[in-house]
Amino acid sequence: MAGRADSTVLAGARVVLPTGTVENGRVIVEGTRIAGSTPEGARTVDLTGHWVVPGFVDIHNHGGGGASFATGTAEDVLTGVRAHRAHGTTTVVASTVTGEMDFLARQAGLLSELVEQGELAGIHFEGPFISPCRKGAHSEGLLRDPDPAEVRKLLDAARGTARMVTLATELPGGIESVRLLAEHGVIAAVGHTDASYEQTVEAIDAGATVATHLYNAMPAIGHRTPGPVSALLEDERVTVELINDGTHLHPAAFGLAYHHAGADRVALITDAMDAAGAGDGHYELGPLAVEVRDGVARLVEGGSIAGSTLTLDTAFRRAVRIDRIPVEDVVQSISATPARLLGMYDRIGSLEPGKDADLVVLDADFTLRGVMRRGEWIVDPREG
Repeated sequence: MAGRADSTVLAGARVVLPTGTVENGRVIVEGTRIAGSTPEGARTVDLTGHWVVPGFVDIHNHGGGGASFATGTAEDVLTGVRAHRAHGTTTVVASTVTGEMDFLARQAGLLSELVEQGELAGIHFEGPFISPCRKGAHSEGLLRDPDPAEVRKLLDAARGTARMVTLATELPGGIESVRLLAEHGVIAAVGHTDASYEQTVEAIDAGATVATHLYNAMPAIGHRTPGPVSALLEDERVTVELINDGTHLHPAAFGLAYHHAGADRVALITDAMDAAGAGDGHYELGPLAVEVRDGVARLVEGGSIAGSTLTLDTAFRRAVRIDRIPVEDVVQSISATPARLLGMYDRIGSLEPGKDADLVVLDADFTLRGVMRRGEWIVDPREG
C-alpha cells in the first residue's frame, strides 16, 4: 500500500469521463483532488491497457471484512469500510438492520461520528418500519409501523447524517413518514413492502424517491396486479437499487429493470453483510444467525437470503461481461447516480477537475488493479 500520491499523472488508460471514454487519456492528481493541469514535478504512472473510472459509491451496505455496520463498534465499522475500499468503493453509506429503537439510536450516534470524520457518507436505516409479510432477514418481533415520531427519533439520533430510510409505506403512518423525511432532506425508500401498485404511486407522490433493492422483498409483477415494481420502474422520479450478484436477480430481471429505468435511474448496490470479503462461515445479521455457503448468505432459520457477500468491483465486472451493459452506463450507475442521490456529485461520482481524487483502475478484463481515495493509493496498481 502506498501513501499520498501528491502530484501524479495517470497516463495511457481508457478514462471514462461524463462526456464519454477517452482513449489514451490522462488523469492528473494533485494532493487530494483531480487537477486540470499538470503540476511541475509530477510523477507519471503508465496505465496503458487499463481503464480508469470514478470511485464506486455504495448507498446500501451493512458491512464487510467480517465486521458489521449495524451492530459493530467504531473499529468494526472501519474494518468493514476498509474491506470495501479495497474493492473500489471509495464512498459508502452504512446501513442498519431492524433492532430495538434504543439500540438503533445508539448505533446511529456511533455511525454519525464516523460520518463527521469523513469515513462514511451517511446512514441508511433499513428497518424496523417494514412489512412483516416481506421482512426478509429482519427479526419479525422487532418490526413496527412507521410512526413519524419514531422516525424522527432516529433522524435526531443521527444528528443530520441520516441519508435514507427504507419504509413499507402502506403501513399506518407510512405516507406521513415519507412526507417527514422529504421535509428533512432524507431519502424515503420504498422497500420490504407488500404495497399495491396504487399504494406505491401514493408513496411516490408523497416524496419517496428510491426503490430499496428492486424486486427483492416486494410482490412480483402480475399482469392484473402490477404491484410496487411496476410503479417504481415507470416513474422518472424514482431511482432503483439493483443487487447484481447473480443470486438476488436473474440476469433477465436485471436487464429488464436496467434498460427500462436507464443508467441514470439505477444505483448498483451491494446490500453486503459482514461476510463480504471475508469468506464462507457463520455470521450474524442483527440478532439473526446467518450461514454463508458458496458466497451466498442465508438465514440459518428459514433460509431467506440475508444480504449479500457482493463487492462493487464484482458488480461492475458482471454488468459489463455478463449483462453486456456499456462501460459508460455502468460507471453512471455505480458512481454518478448514487453520488447525485446523496447530494455529493459536486465532490465525487465523476473524474473532473476539482473533485476528490477517488478512482478505480481496472485491467482489460475489468478486474480491479488499483484504488485511489482522496489522492491516496488504497490498492496500488504498480504493486500488482
